Amino acid sequence: MPQDVFQAIADPTRREIIDMLAGQSMPVNDVAANFDMSRPAISRHIKILNECGLVVIRKEGRKRYCHADPQKLQEVIEWTYRYRKFWNEKLDALEAALGENDQSQ
Repeated sequence: MPQDVFQAIADPTRREIIDMLAGQSMPVNDVAANFDMSRPAISRHIKILNECGLVVIRKEGRKRYCHADPQKLQEVIEWTYRYRKFWNEKLDALEAALGENDQSQ
């Protein structure tokens, strides 16, 4: 079953993998060497990231290289923007109400 981006980034290990691969391409074994967990566990995390399009895997000989495709995070950015706008409006209204309260004292 394909993963969605939100499920993928919900896990801190997967977020760390995305950060690690954002600026470089790395073999799966090199990614796994940065974590205190088994290589199969890291491979499962990478598989989930690949299924939702956050990580692209290419084979070169016997090695599998991974790199992040942060463009897929645009979906998250757009979703959070709606809530950022909502909370900014609420906080502005709270600031105005508190300012009015301070002036009346």
